[in-house]
Amino acid sequence: MNAFLKIGCLIIYALALAAFALPLPAEAGPMLQKVALALLVIHSIELMFVFKYVKAYEGPLLKSIAFTLLFGLLHWLPIAKRIKGAPEGDKS
Repeated sequence: MNAFLKIGCLIIYALALAAFALPLPAEAGPMLQKVALALLVIHSIELMFVFKYVKAYEGPLLKSIAFTLLFGLLHWLPIAKRIKGAPEGDKS
């Protein structure tokens, strides 16, 4: 399910970018661009509140930040669940 939601986010971003070069049916371009921008703004604000989970990502921090900006809680929530489910001594 998580993968389908991530693909949905990527489709919104791709269509919003495509709308700059191609006319989309039913004048959907401007609306998709507003939705994509809103997602990026919301995820940017979200990043400030969940940075402790974002930095706990097992890969590079910049990659984790990019994933959070693109996918929001679809990226950081599994990390938070893993951390909270870890034994008390393993939370560092």
